[in-house]
Amino acid sequence: MFDRGVEIKTPAQIESMRSAGLVVAGALDVLRRSVRPGVTTAELDTIARDHIRSQGATSNFLGYHGFPGVICTSVNDEVVHGIPGPRVLRDGDIISIDCGAIVDGWHGDAATTVAVGEVPTEVTELMRVTEEALWQGIAAASLGGRVSDISHAVETSVDAAGEYGIVEGYTGHGIGSAMHQPPNVPNYGRPGRGHKLVKGLALAVEPMLTLGSSDTRTLADDWTVVTSDGEWAAHYEHTFTLTDRGTWVLTAMDGGEARLAELGIPFGGH
Repeated sequence: MFDRGVEIKTPAQIESMRSAGLVVAGALDVLRRSVRPGVTTAELDTIARDHIRSQGATSNFLGYHGFPGVICTSVNDEVVHGIPGPRVLRDGDIISIDCGAIVDGWHGDAATTVAVGEVPTEVTELMRVTEEALWQGIAAASLGGRVSDISHAVETSVDAAGEYGIVEGYTGHGIGSAMHQPPNVPNYGRPGRGHKLVKGLALAVEPMLTLGSSDTRTLADDWTVVTSDGEWAAHYEHTFTLTDRGTWVLTAMDGGEARLAELGIPFGGH
């Protein structure tokens, strides 16, 4: 069902999205444990490919507008959409890994940033601030609210943490029978605007922060987005929905229950 161009899912369809989300959560867990100095981004892509296949799911990244991998691997100053290949990870790098999967026609999408060995304190803090902003955005969502409540919470969380660039050209999004659907979910803005938050709406929230300017450019491969000033970036993402009981993070292994409890937010999953 569509409401003003926004797809509203049935409970059964949300269950299929949870199944896809668990595949994504499992893949990212395996990938986190596989990141180490000396591994290539192509090797990580193979690991993700094997995991998704082993779960009876399919990749929603592979072939998407011609994208050649099942994950995006964005290293250091690469913000998003990095293509897996021969690049060897080195001690002190960070890598943002974006992964998606489809189960019974329904999509899951999530991302995390992982340190390769020891990284500088300011980079560790960048990662922490980005992940915290993600959760603050999710926590701001409630039935009857508006999409930009999420946007405002992300921006407020980042601003309170220090001087970081919030990438504006790439946003979160609706998700369901396709990976990218309306409405967009920016990482900044005034609250109380945009589509109403209702049961059956699923959103992917994904803040992207930098240590410098928020300006970006796209490399000659037409995919990899890098910071214009060469400063490093972090990226975290989860897919979530709202139920009568509370918030359900479909791409978190525990549905987000533990982190939501810390934030005082009712858990809406099972």
